[in-house]
Amino acid sequence: WYLASTLVTGLGMVAMAWFSRDALHWGALTVVMLITNVTSTVSGMAVDSLMAHSTADEEKGRAAGWFQAGNLGGGALGGGLALWLVQDWQVSVLASGWVMAALCVLSCVPLLILPEPAKTPHESRAAHASVLARFKGVLWGLWGDLWSVLSSRAGLLALIVCFLPIGSGAVSGLWSVMADDWHASANTVALVNGGLGGLASAAGCLLGGWVCDRLERKTAYCLFGLLQVVLAVVMALAPKSELSFIVLASAYNVAVGMAYAGFSALVLEVIGRGAAATKYNIMASLSNVPIGYMTWVDGQSYERWGMSAMLNVEAGIGVLGLLVFGAALLVVRSRSQAKALGAPAA
Repeated sequence: WYLASTLVTGLGMVAMAWFSRDALHWGALTVVMLITNVTSTVSGMAVDSLMAHSTADEEKGRAAGWFQAGNLGGGALGGGLALWLVQDWQVSVLASGWVMAALCVLSCVPLLILPEPAKTPHESRAAHASVLARFKGVLWGLWGDLWSVLSSRAGLLALIVCFLPIGSGAVSGLWSVMADDWHASANTVALVNGGLGGLASAAGCLLGGWVCDRLERKTAYCLFGLLQVVLAVVMALAPKSELSFIVLASAYNVAVGMAYAGFSALVLEVIGRGAAATKYNIMASLSNVPIGYMTWVDGQSYERWGMSAMLNVEAGIGVLGLLVFGAALLVVRSRSQAKALGAPAA
């Protein structure tokens, strides 16, 4: 699935470059973009499954860090490279599309040394069943795998994390909006949103993944969220200059990368190996909820009260999210301990 989807994604990049040359091809370009986005999503799901099956439990933090480094850093660096080829090196759009497609296909090389996850006994038996029986078996097995996660203490806590504004990094989506407050030029904003931001996020992902293999992953994730809170307050109080913007925005991007790696490590820890791609992506999809509502809250705060107030609102809601998660953790642990002792939970 990874090989097939990545090859189609690469061809999609070439096709997008081809059709974008003529305004008459906007309809075809839209279709190609849709197909390419779908196939790139499938390749991401294949990676989720490979991580869950091929990574030892004690290394899932590092795997999550590398995964999110590619997710956050790769997107920024890849987009920056495409713009650099077209605008600075004056490479044609079509040739740039071929370069990006080649880089996409090169990511398949590690498959040569990566073992294919072994089939479960259920999958082996289903191989000889009818199509309808296999479909029913897949649905029933998927429900069983999902319920096993949701009914566990770790799975419940991971589900709670998905909806809380811990480590959402919503401020990083508003750098261009805040540029005038920091007296930052358009080139500076492009730098922070592009190459430098991608490198900072990727570095944060790798650092966060390393930490997650050395601390309890729930604790690490909360620490990363707390770091974002601190940086938001520092940004609200810091002198507003272009240099401060570059330094603090980059530091915040590092914290965002750490939080993303922490979330992935936490999810990989609880989902197990059955239906791993589905379970991971359900959690990842739900985690977009706090990103969405925090971006809206930040935008409203900025329009009403200005940048400093917005940053303090972001920090305050982040603290509230940490307190809610701490309370949920205490409740779940107390119930688990009461159940283990055979006593009724308070």
